[in-house]
Amino acid sequence: MDNTHSFHIEDLGKPKFKSPLQLSTVRGDNIFNFVSESDKLVFDISLDQYNKCLSDGEEPQCLEKAGPRQNIFFDPKEATAAIVTCGGLCPGINNVIRGVVMGLHYFYGIKRIIGIPYGYEGLNPEIGHGFVELTPDKVKDIHQFGGTFLGSSRGGQDVGVMVDTLEANGVNMLFAIGGDGTLKGVNAIGEEIEKRGAKISVVGIPKTIDNDIDLIDESFGFETAFDVASPIIRDAHNEAAGAYNGISIVKLMGRDSGFIAASAALAMPVVNFVLIPEMDFQLEGELGFLGVLQKRLKRKKHAVIVVAEGAGQQLFQGQERIKDASGNIKHADIGLFLKEKIGSYFKDANIPVTIKYIDPSYIVRSAPANSRDSVYCSRLAYHAVHGAMAGKTKFVACKVNNKFVYIPISEVTKKRKKINLESEFWFSVLQSTGQPFLLK
Repeated sequence: MDNTHSFHIEDLGKPKFKSPLQLSTVRGDNIFNFVSESDKLVFDISLDQYNKCLSDGEEPQCLEKAGPRQNIFFDPKEATAAIVTCGGLCPGINNVIRGVVMGLHYFYGIKRIIGIPYGYEGLNPEIGHGFVELTPDKVKDIHQFGGTFLGSSRGGQDVGVMVDTLEANGVNMLFAIGGDGTLKGVNAIGEEIEKRGAKISVVGIPKTIDNDIDLIDESFGFETAFDVASPIIRDAHNEAAGAYNGISIVKLMGRDSGFIAASAALAMPVVNFVLIPEMDFQLEGELGFLGVLQKRLKRKKHAVIVVAEGAGQQLFQGQERIKDASGNIKHADIGLFLKEKIGSYFKDANIPVTIKYIDPSYIVRSAPANSRDSVYCSRLAYHAVHGAMAGKTKFVACKVNNKFVYIPISEVTKKRKKINLESEFWFSVLQSTGQPFLLK
C-alpha cells in the first residue's frame, strides 16, 4: 500500500505586503516569531520511518507549519473575506466563525467580512438568501451557543455559479467550515478559481463530529460530543441497573467511524458493549452478540450497549441504499433494529428483560463547545486566517502530531479516518467494556 502524500500547499503568488502584525524574527526576545516557509514538521515521526529515510538517503515527508508570515498576499485595506458553514451541526462552529472574524478584523484590519447563509446555497443568488455582514460586535457572543450562527445546508451548488458570486462580490478569501463533502466542495471552488486565473484563497476548517477526517489528529467538536454523551450514558446505566435484566441501548453519531461511541464508553466506563461501523458482528450463534449479551445478563443482571449509527449495516442486506443531499448513504436505524431483535430473542428464550432505548444524537451535535474545544476552535480559526492572508489556497488548517499545520484539502479527503481494530485505543475500549475481541 502506498502511504506517500503530497503536502505541497498551493499559493496565489508572491506575498508583497508587509504583515501588520508586530512580531519578531529573533529567537530569545520573548516575542512570538513569524513562521518561515522553511519551517517544516516531519509527518511520520516513527523510528522505523526515520531509519528508512536514513538508509534510503531520502528526505522525510514534511508538513508546512501553520502561523503568521512576515509578508502577506492581500492588501488588508482592500481585502474582503467570506465565511460559510455546511453540513450537519457540530459543537464549536460558532467559535470558529467568531475566531475568523476577530482574527481578520483585529490582526489584519480587514473591514469587510461577509457571512454566507445556509451553506453553499448562499452562494447561489437564485435561492435568494443574501449575505450577512459580520463584525466583531455581531459575533462577540455567538460562541456561547451551539449550532451555527450562519445556518447550514447539505449538498452542493453549481461551482461556476458559486465562483461567479464570489467574484461579483469582490471576495478575496473564502473560509469553509465543514466535513468531507464541504472540503471537497471548496476544493472544487478553488480549482475553478485557478482555471479562471482569479486571486481568491479558499480555506477549509475541518468540522465533523464523527472525527473521520483523514490524517489529522482530531476535528473540532468531537471532544465536546463525547463529553455531552457521557452523562447520558451514566443515566442510561442507572436505568439499566434499576431493573431486573435491565438493558439500555444508547445510539450515538458515527456514520462511518465509531470514535464518538468508543470515546464516550471510555469516558464513562459503565458500558458493556460498544458496536461501531468498523467491526463486523453477528447477532446469532454462541459467539454472536445476542448470546454474549445473555451471558452478561446471567452474571450481572443488567447491560449498557452503546452503538454508533453506522454499525451493523451488514445486517440490513437487500435494503435499498438511499443517499442524502451530501452524497452520504442514509443508514438503516441500527438502534431500533437492535431493540427489536434483543426483545424478540429474550422473549423466545422466556427470559424477562426491560429495554430502554435512548437516541441523543441531535442534543449532542447542537451543544455549545466545551472549554477544551473552544480553545482548539480559536486556534484553528487564527491559523486559517494567517494562511489565507499569506495567499495560500486549497488547504486545511489542522493539527497533526499535536502541532498546527497546513495540509492540502485533496490529501485529507482521499478517504475517511476509521478506528483500527488492532490499535491500543480500541483495545482500551475492550478492556473497559469487557466485551470479546470478536462478536461472531
